[in-house]
Amino acid sequence: MIFNFRIVSDEVENFRREIKIDANSTFLDLRNAIYDSVGYDKNQMCSFFLCDGSWEKLREITLEDMDLDASEDAYLMEDTILSDEIEDEGQRLILVFDYMTDRSFFIEMKELQTGRSLKDPVCSLAIGKAPAQTVDFEEFEEKTAAKTKAVATDDMG
Repeated sequence: MIFNFRIVSDEVENFRREIKIDANSTFLDLRNAIYDSVGYDKNQMCSFFLCDGSWEKLREITLEDMDLDASEDAYLMEDTILSDEIEDEGQRLILVFDYMTDRSFFIEMKELQTGRSLKDPVCSLAIGKAPAQTVDFEEFEEKTAAKTKAVATDDMG
């Protein structure tokens, strides 16, 4: 079975990637395929979140075990198989690639191809330039504050 994921960013309007990957691959394989398609450094911390239809985060799948809460099961990317967590087209995921500023990719499983398999993931569509993997925290805060102020001004006017 092959999953076809669409990846978008809320920072860059014309950015889109599509990754085809075997359903028996791990979340780490998916992360690596996404990072390869955008040229990101794979040594940065990141997490996937399984989401509901409103993009509310339900379960975290981390790169490394942070051992924060022993009562909660830790889901690690290298151990978690895509098909164990993703069953239907339309499943939404968030990949937080910059923890300091909570910057993310929004991912949706667009198509499920049964009766086929794929040895290695493939980036089948690459449109636009990805957002920078990391940004200066103070610069990010200033941009966010300016954006919030502009929205507040629009709402009042």
